[in-house]
Amino acid sequence: MRPRLSQKPLAVAAILEDVRLIFRRMADRRAVESLVERDDGVVFSIRGAGGGDALPHDLVHALVEAELGVRDGIWGCVADGAVWGTVRHVSGRRPPHATERSDRLKRERAAAIGQAEALADLVHRLADGAEVLPGEVAGSGIPAVRLAAAAEALRAAGRRWAALRPGEVWMQEWPAPRVAGRRGRS
Repeated sequence: MRPRLSQKPLAVAAILEDVRLIFRRMADRRAVESLVERDDGVVFSIRGAGGGDALPHDLVHALVEAELGVRDGIWGCVADGAVWGTVRHVSGRRPPHATERSDRLKRERAAAIGQAEALADLVHRLADGAEVLPGEVAGSGIPAVRLAAAAEALRAAGRRWAALRPGEVWMQEWPAPRVAGRRGRS
């Protein structure tokens, strides 16, 4: 099952490079092993929270970041070569200096990554009807109507995820903008 992504405009100087995210539905709340397949042939496995009927944490990030057009958050960083401790290289030849590039990306985008974490958390709470503190929506920098639409999209995705049988997969394409002239990933 493949969710439809919003068609958000990208920066004029961007070139799309695809990343496919594959999330396998687990029968219970065990850690979810997801695959990340980049268009350069590199494949990673990511161990993340989630499982059972609940959307995996990493899928929540992918859906929220895609819906809100966040291109320098968690998944934009992964697409550009950032690798965290929960990420394991599975196959494909990594470019030279991949580790250095990953470290640099994480340093340079630390604030954007933190904002992406906060946005995913906020939209997830809005989707679940959980408590949202006064000023959180306005403080996010995203119009309330867009946050509400992202929360509705997340609720719909949650229903689709819960309908998957254990062992079935959810594939999500991640459009990763790249600045023209910038080369290499990790």
